[in-house]
Amino acid sequence: MTKPADVRLKTPDELNTMLLDLRREQFNLRFQRATGQNEGQARVRAVRRDIARVKTILAEKQVSAVTA
Repeated sequence: MTKPADVRLKTPDELNTMLLDLRREQFNLRFQRATGQNEGQARVRAVRRDIARVKTILAEKQVSAVTA
């Protein structure tokens, strides 16, 4: 789980890359669950929250860039 302060320090390009990596991981976890290989739900939940956190901070950066 990433901390919001760490995510806020990244540039929009880094955030987009991070979002892509998280979505790949989410897909892999979903695939593991479908094949019965998933050992726990905690990582699925953490990835889902990290995706939301990154998307929120990206939106905040876009709004601040427009108003600045």
